[in-house]
Amino acid sequence: MHSTEFARLWMKFSKEWKTHLEEELAPTLTEGQLNVLELLLVRQPAKPSDLLQYLATTPAAVTTLLDRMERGGLINRTRDEADRRIVWVTLTERGHEEAKRGRSLRESYIEGALGRISQHNQQLLLFLLGKVTNSEPAETRIDKAI
Repeated sequence: MHSTEFARLWMKFSKEWKTHLEEELAPTLTEGQLNVLELLLVRQPAKPSDLLQYLATTPAAVTTLLDRMERGGLINRTRDEADRRIVWVTLTERGHEEAKRGRSLRESYIEGALGRISQHNQQLLLFLLGKVTNSEPAETRIDKAI
């Protein structure tokens, strides 16, 4: 009974979030490209195969995504000097700028959504989502009194 309502609300929020983000990022960036940029911010240089585990997609789709990103000036791909079969992906300056812009847009949207509830309920929501996903939010600590 609660699962149906949870699913409905989660899908509504997810759809609104995705629509908002895609509209704000366009025309220079997509949500998928933002995900790649964020991965590269902390894991560069990276091989395309390194990105697969984080993107939940196929190798062919990653290649297509990286092709578009390279044409858009967001990334560079270079061959490894020692093993020419290996391709390294790195961010360009434009990629850094777009990652920063995308993060800011997403954070602004989420802060607006969370701003509708109290700080205490924000912490509680993070705690509960951590329980549902079987992980702990990074900086969330609920008082022992709860």
